[in-house]
Amino acid sequence: MIKAIGLFSGGLDSILAVRMIRDQGIEVDALHVYTTFESPSSADEAGRKESERNPTNPDKANEKIREHPCASVSNMAAKLWIGLTTMDVSEDFLEMIRHPRFGYGSGINPCLDCRITMLRKAKARMETLGAQFVFTGEVLGQRPMTQRRDTLRKVERESGLEGLLLRPLSAKLLSPTVPEQEGWVDRARLLDLSGRSRKPQIELARQWGITDYPQPAGGCFLTDKTLARRIKDVLSHTGSLSKEDLILSKVGRHFRLSDSVKVIVGRWEAENDFLERYAEGRWMFQVVGAPGPIALAEGTLSSETIRKVAALVARYSDAKREASVEVRYTYEERERMVEVSPADDARIAPWRI
Repeated sequence: MIKAIGLFSGGLDSILAVRMIRDQGIEVDALHVYTTFESPSSADEAGRKESERNPTNPDKANEKIREHPCASVSNMAAKLWIGLTTMDVSEDFLEMIRHPRFGYGSGINPCLDCRITMLRKAKARMETLGAQFVFTGEVLGQRPMTQRRDTLRKVERESGLEGLLLRPLSAKLLSPTVPEQEGWVDRARLLDLSGRSRKPQIELARQWGITDYPQPAGGCFLTDKTLARRIKDVLSHTGSLSKEDLILSKVGRHFRLSDSVKVIVGRWEAENDFLERYAEGRWMFQVVGAPGPIALAEGTLSSETIRKVAALVARYSDAKREASVEVRYTYEERERMVEVSPADDARIAPWRI
């Protein structure tokens, strides 16, 4: 039996690609490459919406924030009756963000480097399992940086999969691959889709009775301009970037008070609980006696800086119109109090990242 490795995101295009290849009698082994960069913090966004719907039940919102993005991919693979391997390559991607070989997209997204790395992992999986080729759900012209005709060829070449990388949804618009030439795949049963419209995919899904598929996400969160600014800020001030930096870049409001001091302020209760889990090694601030956010501060804080951070936290609390607010701050085992006036918007504007 011919075996193929399918790069599987769990989205509609990859679902259709799996169905097309499997229906030709080919054994499919799906590979989901997880980078922590998928869609603008989908779990965090779900947590925000849940918090807004049910503010008295933060546990449910926290559950959404903790939910691993791969859970929905695993569920979709199970519905398709295909094996799924999940691979976390976040550490590889940190280096890509620092030094992308093929540059950035609209934000700080190293799209070509990312795609090439994913396909190299798929190639290694293909060789390990003795599979014959790799396929994806890519559609010609759907994404501006990685799915142009020239970049599709570049990705194929750089990943080491020349001739062995099949894109079933657009195959008839591309040169025949080895699987088609060898008769492993019937090219006549492949498609000629192109462009950004999803109508043909939706119609095909309807014909095949596929109804339970996710709506298109925003893509890689590194394309988001605000999040890109936050990550560039970390790189420019520390010269390094960790997985934790990336996780925290998705959460809260971010402020730079000095070259060595950055502050993250929670926006809702579930986010506050999320930030609290990252308090170790950081300063934590919270207003006393009134509902308000938790804030984490990184760096060495002088007494003057402590007062600035406390005033910033007070600004986003329910006591923001009070003349004086008491703020508790902790660092490691030390806990102190400081009394400040809430900062006004003009004061904090230059700090915002």
